[in-house]
Parts: sequence; C-alpha cells; structure tokens
Amino acid sequence: MRLGTAARAAGLALGVLASGLLAADALAQSATPVPATPVPEPPGYRLDDYRAPVPATVTGGRVLTTDALRDLLARQGDRVILVDVVSAPRRPAGMAPDSPWMPLPHTDLPGSVWLPDVGRGALNPLLEKWFQQQLATLSGGDKSRPLVFYCLPECWMSWNATKRAASYGYTNVAWYPDGVDGWRVAGLPLATATALTPPEAPGVP
Repeated sequence: MRLGTAARAAGLALGVLASGLLAADALAQSATPVPATPVPEPPGYRLDDYRAPVPATVTGGRVLTTDALRDLLARQGDRVILVDVVSAPRRPAGMAPDSPWMPLPHTDLPGSVWLPDVGRGALNPLLEKWFQQQLATLSGGDKSRPLVFYCLPECWMSWNATKRAASYGYTNVAWYPDGVDGWRVAGLPLATATALTPPEAPGVP
C-alpha cells in the first residue's frame, strides 16, 4: 500500500514538473522577438505618410550606414555632396502677419545643402526643375560625383530623393537612412542649417 502511494506521488510530481517545463517553453517562445516584415520598395515614389518604416534598399542607389558614410567622407572629402531633404517649417496658416514666428533651428551634417520638399512623392514642374538645377550646380555637371541624401530615421523623403536623382542619370547616388538623428546618436558633430528656398508648390501645405 505504501508503495502504491509512493508511486502515485512520484507520478504526480512528474506531471507537475512536465507541466512546468511546457509552460516555461511556451513563455520562452512568446518572448522570442518576431522578425519585422521587410518593407518592399514601391514601383514608383512614396506619395504620403512619409514617416513610416522604409525598405532596406533603394532602386538606383546604395544604402549607407553611419560607419560607411564616415568612411566615404574620410576618403573623398569635399567631393561628396550631402543633401538634407528634411521639410522646412512653415508659418502656421491663419497667423497674423505682424505676429512673431521663430521656428526652432534645424541642424544637419556639416557641409550639407538643405533642399526642402524635393523628397516629396510628387513634385510640381517648377520644383522638379529647381531640384534638377540644384543637383547640376552642386555636382558641377559631373553625374559621377557621390550624392548622399538623408533626412530622419524612417523617412521616405530621402528615399524618394535618392531614387529621383538616379532617374536623372546620376550614377553614384546613396541613401543614408539613419539621417540626422543617427549621426547625432553616434556622437558626431552637427551644424546649424539654412534651407535653400524652393519654388512654391501649389496645394502643398
């Protein structure tokens, strides 16, 4: 009788142990991070919702990490053209003309040219012509000059601008998706930026 009781107790203990192991295994599986679904490149340009997860590639260009961009700048220096495409702040609609308006200063990578709005998905003819003229001036007409476009992390505007520059025939274009914030997090210097003024785009707020 005692042996039977002992056997039942041992079986019960094994059952509890097995249940605990199964629960622990289920908990471990639930804690394992699920890989993010890759973001596919659209066939054209991103037309809205610019602050969203971005693809890992860009048609016509290469993708640079912070270390890769530092290496490129160390090797080629002023030959590299850095283009910041972050949108410039706009005076709030309805604000009285005589009201003071002081937007926060914008900083970007030293030596950059700030071309607001050229990373939008659709450019009006005036803005697109202006963008083409700026690139021609910056590159001195040399379409093999390294062009690096950036804005902020998870920002489609720099992706659009990189792809668009490649469509203009520039053969050495790159996208730095970590942008201003990635450069800052790496402890690298930033400089106060002044935007070049693009033509007004009708219908763009």
